[in-house]
Amino acid sequence: MNTRVFQYRFDMEQAGQAEIDVVLDSETLDRVGVRIDNPPDWTALEVHQCPHCPLKPQQHPHCPVAIGLVDIIRHFDHLVSYDRVDLTVVTEQRTISQRTTAQHAISSLIGLVMATSGCPHTAFFKPMARFHLPLASEESTIYRAAAMYLLAQFFRKRKGVAADPGLSGLRKIYENLHLVNMHIAKRLKDATRTDSSVNAVVLLDSFTSTLPYVIEEHLDEIAYLFSAYHSEEYEQILAAISPDTE
Repeated sequence: MNTRVFQYRFDMEQAGQAEIDVVLDSETLDRVGVRIDNPPDWTALEVHQCPHCPLKPQQHPHCPVAIGLVDIIRHFDHLVSYDRVDLTVVTEQRTISQRTTAQHAISSLIGLVMATSGCPHTAFFKPMARFHLPLASEESTIYRAAAMYLLAQFFRKRKGVAADPGLSGLRKIYENLHLVNMHIAKRLKDATRTDSSVNAVVLLDSFTSTLPYVIEEHLDEIAYLFSAYHSEEYEQILAAISPDTE
């Protein structure tokens, strides 16, 4: 099995170092190599189970997102949200380093773990996980999410199935993700002594919960970047495309 590895390294001022590898199956983008012996009670599927969760405890006794977060809790439950950490993320293509707060660093890691956890509601974000950008800005995330969704519609159309001509489906995906975030935060409140992991999820959700309402506004703010596609030169490109190549 071919894998793709995202290595998160935390250098903490008073707590030494911690390293968590997120290993993905290169084809399915599911996280692999996660083995939790005797999972804690808060990971049980029926504990704070999301109201729209399609999983059944008979087949999935534990919440897949929660299982993916167990190691994160074990490593960082001594941190509070605004503790300073030096985060380094190593991938095959690049290394990214930044001094930031514990909640921002953990939030970036949790976002990657959730997308690749096996949760049906977070699986839509696997393309973004494949091209994971640690500590991405809100503007960058909106651009990447919209591009991902519109590209997904291109692939649906190419397969001959109905495609969303706008962004209505993306809004619904984020509304569903908001519910997941809220219930994961409830689990983490039961599981942790400090606030860093809970606030990391809250930080993720602050974007998730507002995006369905502001995505058009935010995209309008970057519309100027695409001015070349409204130019005479681009009209000439379109005119040169024969119908059988469209």
